[in-house]
Amino acid sequence: MVKQVVRLTVSLTVNDGQQEAFKSIAQSMTSVSKAEPGTLGFEWFSSADGKQQRLVETYVDASALESHFMGASVQEWVPKLAALCKVSGFEFYGEPSPKVAEMAAGFGAVIFKYWTGIDR
Repeated sequence: MVKQVVRLTVSLTVNDGQQEAFKSIAQSMTSVSKAEPGTLGFEWFSSADGKQQRLVETYVDASALESHFMGASVQEWVPKLAALCKVSGFEFYGEPSPKVAEMAAGFGAVIFKYWTGIDR
């Protein structure tokens, strides 16, 4: 099987009054993720009021995603972020490793397996 890029999106609703603290932690997570060799993209998107946040992540393959999940961005920073918001959606595009799928199941993650397309 050809190695396939794995993407994921996380939809978050920030608790009232926690937008600035949320942004600070998100910046730290981004800095840590930037140093990971298998991380192709780690992008945050915000609604106008800052309450709704989307994180779009892209990894070279399932192994790179698992390394990310076992690293500081997830192990150290996600618990701090979770205290400031609620996960309102979590989707994988491509197949994460079984370990990552199990870890994400607690957040209600849905896995969409790749079946066809092009990626340039």
